[in-house]
Amino acid sequence: MKQEMKRYVIITIGSLLYAVAVSLFLDPNSIAPGGVTGLSIILNRLTNISTGSLIFLINIPILAIGTWKFGIKFIVSSFYSIAMVSIFTNCLDGVAPVTEEKLLAALAGGALLAISIGIIFRVGATTGGADIVVKLLRLKYPHLRTGSLFFMLDVVIVVLSGIVFRNIELALYASIVPVIHAMLMDIVLYGPDEAKLVFIISDKHEEIAHRLMHELHLGVTCLAAQGAYTRQSKNVLMCVSKKQEYPRIETILREEDEKVFLIVSSASEIYGVGYKDIFEEKI
Repeated sequence: MKQEMKRYVIITIGSLLYAVAVSLFLDPNSIAPGGVTGLSIILNRLTNISTGSLIFLINIPILAIGTWKFGIKFIVSSFYSIAMVSIFTNCLDGVAPVTEEKLLAALAGGALLAISIGIIFRVGATTGGADIVVKLLRLKYPHLRTGSLFFMLDVVIVVLSGIVFRNIELALYASIVPVIHAMLMDIVLYGPDEAKLVFIISDKHEEIAHRLMHELHLGVTCLAAQGAYTRQSKNVLMCVSKKQEYPRIETILREEDEKVFLIVSSASEIYGVGYKDIFEEKI
Protein backbone atom coordinates (compact mmCIF):
# COMPACT_ATOMS: atom_id res chain seq x y z
CA MET A 1 0.00 0.00 0.00
CA LYS A 2 2.83 2.39 0.89
CA GLN A 3 4.55 1.67 -2.44
CA GLU A 4 1.32 2.29 -4.36
CA MET A 5 0.74 5.56 -2.52
CA LYS A 6 4.26 6.68 -3.36
CA ARG A 7 3.71 5.69 -6.98
CA TYR A 8 0.53 7.75 -7.27
CA VAL A 9 2.15 10.75 -5.60
CA ILE A 10 4.87 10.62 -8.28
CA ILE A 11 2.23 10.31 -11.02
CA THR A 12 0.42 13.36 -9.58
CA ILE A 13 3.63 15.42 -9.57
CA GLY A 14 4.41 14.36 -13.14
CA SER A 15 0.86 15.23 -14.23
CA LEU A 16 1.12 18.68 -12.65
CA LEU A 17 4.40 19.35 -14.48
CA TYR A 18 2.75 18.24 -17.71
CA ALA A 19 -0.18 20.61 -17.16
CA VAL A 20 2.19 23.49 -16.38
CA ALA A 21 4.00 22.88 -19.67
CA VAL A 22 0.72 22.93 -21.60
CA SER A 23 -1.19 25.72 -19.84
CA LEU A 24 1.60 28.17 -19.01
CA PHE A 25 3.90 27.74 -22.00
CA LEU A 26 2.53 25.94 -25.07
CA ASP A 27 -1.24 26.45 -25.28
CA PRO A 28 -1.32 30.25 -24.74
CA ASN A 29 1.33 30.65 -27.45
CA SER A 30 -0.55 28.38 -29.92
CA ILE A 31 2.33 25.91 -30.02
CA ALA A 32 1.03 22.41 -30.74
CA PRO A 33 3.83 20.10 -29.60
CA GLY A 34 2.56 16.86 -31.09
CA GLY A 35 0.66 13.87 -29.77
CA VAL A 36 -2.76 14.14 -28.18
CA THR A 37 -1.80 17.40 -26.47
CA GLY A 38 -0.92 19.08 -29.76
CA LEU A 39 -4.09 17.71 -31.35
CA SER A 40 -6.12 19.03 -28.40
CA ILE A 41 -4.61 22.51 -28.78
CA ILE A 42 -5.51 22.49 -32.49
CA LEU A 43 -9.07 21.30 -31.83
CA ASN A 44 -9.46 23.86 -29.05
CA ARG A 45 -9.09 26.63 -31.64
CA LEU A 46 -11.67 24.96 -33.86
CA THR A 47 -14.29 23.98 -31.25
CA ASN A 48 -13.70 26.20 -28.20
CA ILE A 49 -13.78 23.11 -25.96
CA SER A 50 -11.11 23.47 -23.25
CA THR A 51 -7.77 21.86 -24.01
CA GLY A 52 -7.82 19.84 -20.78
CA SER A 53 -11.24 18.37 -21.61
CA LEU A 54 -10.13 17.49 -25.14
CA ILE A 55 -7.08 15.69 -23.79
CA PHE A 56 -9.40 13.52 -21.69
CA LEU A 57 -11.96 12.87 -24.47
CA ILE A 58 -9.41 11.93 -27.14
CA ASN A 59 -7.74 9.51 -24.74
CA ILE A 60 -10.88 7.43 -24.06
CA PRO A 61 -10.66 5.20 -27.20
CA ILE A 62 -6.87 4.95 -26.84
CA LEU A 63 -7.30 3.77 -23.24
CA ALA A 64 -9.73 1.10 -24.44
CA ILE A 65 -7.06 -0.31 -26.78
CA GLY A 66 -4.47 -0.04 -24.01
CA THR A 67 -6.67 -2.05 -21.64
CA TRP A 68 -6.82 -4.86 -24.17
CA LYS A 69 -3.02 -4.93 -24.64
CA PHE A 70 -1.59 -4.04 -21.22
CA GLY A 71 -4.24 -5.03 -18.70
CA ILE A 72 -6.42 -3.18 -16.22
CA LYS A 73 -3.68 -2.34 -13.69
CA PHE A 74 -1.65 -0.40 -16.25
CA ILE A 75 -4.73 1.44 -17.49
CA VAL A 76 -5.97 2.38 -14.00
CA SER A 77 -2.77 4.31 -13.27
CA SER A 78 -2.77 5.80 -16.78
CA PHE A 79 -6.43 6.82 -16.43
CA TYR A 80 -5.54 8.54 -13.15
CA SER A 81 -2.65 10.35 -14.84
CA ILE A 82 -4.83 11.49 -17.76
CA ALA A 83 -7.55 12.70 -15.38
CA MET A 84 -5.00 14.66 -13.33
CA VAL A 85 -3.46 16.19 -16.47
CA SER A 86 -6.92 17.24 -17.67
CA ILE A 87 -7.95 18.68 -14.31
CA PHE A 88 -4.66 20.53 -13.75
CA THR A 89 -4.69 21.86 -17.33
CA ASN A 90 -8.22 23.23 -16.94
CA CYS A 91 -7.42 24.70 -13.52
CA LEU A 92 -4.37 26.53 -14.90
CA ASP A 93 -6.26 27.67 -18.00
CA GLY A 94 -6.99 31.13 -16.58
CA VAL A 95 -3.46 31.73 -15.30
CA ALA A 96 -1.32 34.16 -17.30
CA PRO A 97 1.41 32.48 -19.37
CA VAL A 98 4.93 32.55 -17.97
CA THR A 99 6.23 34.00 -21.24
CA GLU A 100 4.81 35.19 -24.54
CA GLU A 101 8.18 34.78 -26.25
CA LYS A 102 7.46 31.79 -28.45
CA LEU A 103 11.00 30.47 -28.61
CA LEU A 104 11.32 30.43 -24.82
CA ALA A 105 7.85 28.88 -24.54
CA ALA A 106 8.81 26.08 -26.95
CA LEU A 107 12.10 25.38 -25.16
CA ALA A 108 10.68 25.43 -21.63
CA GLY A 109 7.45 23.66 -22.57
CA GLY A 110 9.27 20.91 -24.44
CA ALA A 111 11.68 20.33 -21.55
CA LEU A 112 8.87 20.15 -18.99
CA LEU A 113 6.86 17.74 -21.17
CA ALA A 114 9.82 15.39 -21.56
CA ILE A 115 10.63 15.43 -17.85
CA SER A 116 7.01 14.92 -16.78
CA ILE A 117 6.36 12.03 -19.19
CA GLY A 118 9.66 10.42 -18.24
CA ILE A 119 8.75 10.60 -14.53
CA ILE A 120 5.35 9.02 -15.17
CA PHE A 121 6.79 6.33 -17.47
CA ARG A 122 9.33 5.29 -14.84
CA VAL A 123 6.58 4.32 -12.37
CA GLY A 124 4.72 2.24 -14.96
CA ALA A 125 2.03 4.67 -16.07
CA THR A 126 1.55 7.00 -19.04
CA THR A 127 -0.11 10.32 -19.81
CA GLY A 128 -2.20 8.52 -22.40
CA GLY A 129 -2.42 9.29 -26.08
CA ALA A 130 0.92 8.99 -27.84
CA ASP A 131 2.42 7.39 -24.71
CA ILE A 132 0.19 4.32 -25.13
CA VAL A 133 0.70 4.32 -28.90
CA VAL A 134 4.47 4.34 -28.30
CA LYS A 135 4.23 1.43 -25.85
CA LEU A 136 2.18 -0.49 -28.44
CA LEU A 137 4.80 0.22 -31.11
CA ARG A 138 7.59 -0.91 -28.77
CA LEU A 139 5.88 -4.29 -28.43
CA LYS A 140 6.39 -4.76 -32.17
CA TYR A 141 9.65 -2.80 -32.55
CA PRO A 142 11.52 -3.14 -29.21
CA HIS A 143 14.81 -1.99 -30.76
CA LEU A 144 13.44 1.53 -31.29
CA ARG A 145 14.01 3.99 -28.46
CA THR A 146 11.03 5.71 -26.85
CA GLY A 147 12.21 9.23 -27.59
CA SER A 148 12.62 8.44 -31.29
CA LEU A 149 9.09 7.05 -31.57
CA PHE A 150 7.65 10.14 -29.88
CA PHE A 151 9.57 12.30 -32.34
CA MET A 152 8.05 10.58 -35.39
CA LEU A 153 4.50 10.86 -34.05
CA ASP A 154 4.98 14.47 -33.00
CA VAL A 155 6.17 15.57 -36.44
CA VAL A 156 2.79 14.62 -37.94
CA ILE A 157 0.91 16.85 -35.48
CA VAL A 158 3.38 19.72 -35.90
CA VAL A 159 2.81 19.69 -39.68
CA LEU A 160 -0.96 19.60 -39.11
CA SER A 161 -0.73 22.63 -36.78
CA GLY A 162 0.98 24.65 -39.50
CA ILE A 163 -1.85 23.79 -41.89
CA VAL A 164 -4.68 24.54 -39.44
CA PHE A 165 -3.19 27.73 -37.97
CA ARG A 166 -2.00 28.83 -41.43
CA ASN A 167 1.17 30.08 -39.79
CA ILE A 168 4.46 28.52 -40.74
CA GLU A 169 6.27 30.30 -37.88
CA LEU A 170 4.08 28.62 -35.27
CA ALA A 171 4.79 25.25 -36.87
CA LEU A 172 8.52 25.97 -36.82
CA TYR A 173 8.38 26.90 -33.13
CA ALA A 174 6.31 23.79 -32.44
CA SER A 175 8.91 21.65 -34.26
CA ILE A 176 11.44 22.59 -31.56
CA VAL A 177 9.38 20.77 -28.92
CA PRO A 178 9.67 17.22 -30.37
CA VAL A 179 13.44 17.65 -30.73
CA ILE A 180 13.86 18.64 -27.07
CA HIS A 181 11.33 15.98 -26.12
CA ALA A 182 13.24 13.20 -27.89
CA MET A 183 16.59 14.25 -26.43
CA LEU A 184 15.48 14.70 -22.81
CA MET A 185 13.07 11.76 -22.79
CA ASP A 186 15.82 9.20 -23.30
CA ILE A 187 17.99 10.89 -20.65
CA VAL A 188 15.16 10.83 -18.08
CA LEU A 189 14.25 7.21 -18.87
CA TYR A 190 17.64 5.63 -19.48
CA GLY A 191 20.03 8.09 -17.86
CA PRO A 192 23.11 9.66 -19.44
CA ASP A 193 24.35 6.20 -20.38
CA GLU A 194 27.17 7.08 -22.74
CA ALA A 195 30.54 5.73 -21.68
CA LYS A 196 34.05 5.26 -23.08
CA LEU A 197 35.18 1.97 -24.63
CA VAL A 198 38.97 1.77 -24.32
CA PHE A 199 41.47 -0.57 -26.00
CA ILE A 200 45.02 -0.41 -24.57
CA ILE A 201 48.08 -1.96 -26.23
CA SER A 202 51.15 -1.82 -24.00
CA ASP A 203 54.14 -3.92 -22.97
CA LYS A 204 53.21 -3.00 -19.39
CA HIS A 205 49.70 -4.38 -19.66
CA GLU A 206 49.91 -6.23 -16.32
CA GLU A 207 50.80 -3.09 -14.35
CA ILE A 208 48.13 -1.06 -16.13
CA ALA A 209 45.43 -3.70 -15.64
CA HIS A 210 46.29 -3.95 -11.92
CA ARG A 211 45.95 -0.20 -11.41
CA LEU A 212 42.71 0.04 -13.42
CA MET A 213 41.13 -2.75 -11.38
CA HIS A 214 42.35 -1.69 -7.93
CA GLU A 215 42.41 2.11 -8.18
CA LEU A 216 39.41 2.73 -10.42
CA HIS A 217 37.54 -0.55 -9.73
CA LEU A 218 37.04 -1.15 -13.46
CA GLY A 219 36.49 -4.50 -15.08
CA VAL A 220 39.34 -5.25 -17.49
CA THR A 221 39.47 -7.94 -20.18
CA CYS A 222 42.80 -9.15 -21.59
CA LEU A 223 42.60 -10.08 -25.28
CA ALA A 224 45.30 -12.16 -27.01
CA ALA A 225 46.46 -10.53 -30.25
CA GLN A 226 49.28 -10.70 -32.78
CA GLY A 227 50.91 -7.93 -34.80
CA ALA A 228 50.27 -8.50 -38.51
CA TYR A 229 53.66 -7.10 -39.56
CA THR A 230 55.95 -8.14 -36.68
CA ARG A 231 54.10 -11.39 -35.95
CA GLN A 232 54.75 -10.68 -32.28
CA SER A 233 52.19 -11.69 -29.67
CA LYS A 234 50.50 -8.82 -27.87
CA ASN A 235 48.01 -8.45 -25.06
CA VAL A 236 45.23 -5.91 -25.60
CA LEU A 237 43.35 -4.58 -22.58
CA MET A 238 39.70 -3.71 -23.07
CA CYS A 239 37.62 -1.82 -20.51
CA VAL A 240 34.56 0.39 -20.29
CA SER A 241 34.45 3.44 -18.07
CA LYS A 242 31.96 6.17 -17.35
CA LYS A 243 32.86 9.45 -19.02
CA GLN A 244 33.83 11.14 -15.77
CA GLU A 245 36.33 8.36 -14.97
CA TYR A 246 38.15 8.43 -18.30
CA PRO A 247 40.64 11.24 -17.42
CA ARG A 248 41.92 9.06 -14.57
CA ILE A 249 42.59 6.25 -17.05
CA GLU A 250 44.68 8.63 -19.13
CA THR A 251 46.66 9.62 -16.03
CA ILE A 252 47.47 5.99 -15.22
CA LEU A 253 48.56 5.31 -18.80
CA ARG A 254 50.83 8.34 -18.90
CA GLU A 255 52.44 7.27 -15.63
CA GLU A 256 52.94 3.63 -16.68
CA ASP A 257 53.92 3.69 -20.35
CA GLU A 258 54.84 6.66 -22.51
CA LYS A 259 54.68 4.42 -25.61
CA VAL A 260 51.19 3.09 -24.95
CA PHE A 261 48.87 2.69 -27.96
CA LEU A 262 45.31 3.70 -27.13
CA ILE A 263 41.99 3.45 -28.99
CA VAL A 264 38.99 5.24 -27.48
CA SER A 265 35.40 5.18 -28.74
CA SER A 266 31.96 5.93 -27.36
CA ALA A 267 29.66 3.19 -26.04
CA SER A 268 26.02 4.28 -26.11
CA GLU A 269 24.57 1.36 -24.10
CA ILE A 270 26.30 -0.84 -21.53
CA TYR A 271 24.77 -3.78 -19.69
CA GLY A 272 26.25 -5.53 -16.69
CA VAL A 273 27.41 -4.85 -13.13
CA GLY A 274 27.61 -1.12 -12.49
CA TYR A 275 25.50 -0.34 -15.57
CA LYS A 276 22.06 -1.42 -16.82
CA ASP A 277 20.44 -4.78 -16.20
CA ILE A 278 19.98 -6.65 -19.49
CA PHE A 279 17.01 -8.57 -18.01
CA GLU A 280 15.15 -5.40 -16.99
CA GLU A 281 12.18 -4.62 -19.19
CA LYS A 282 12.79 -1.61 -21.41
CA ILE A 283 10.34 1.24 -21.07
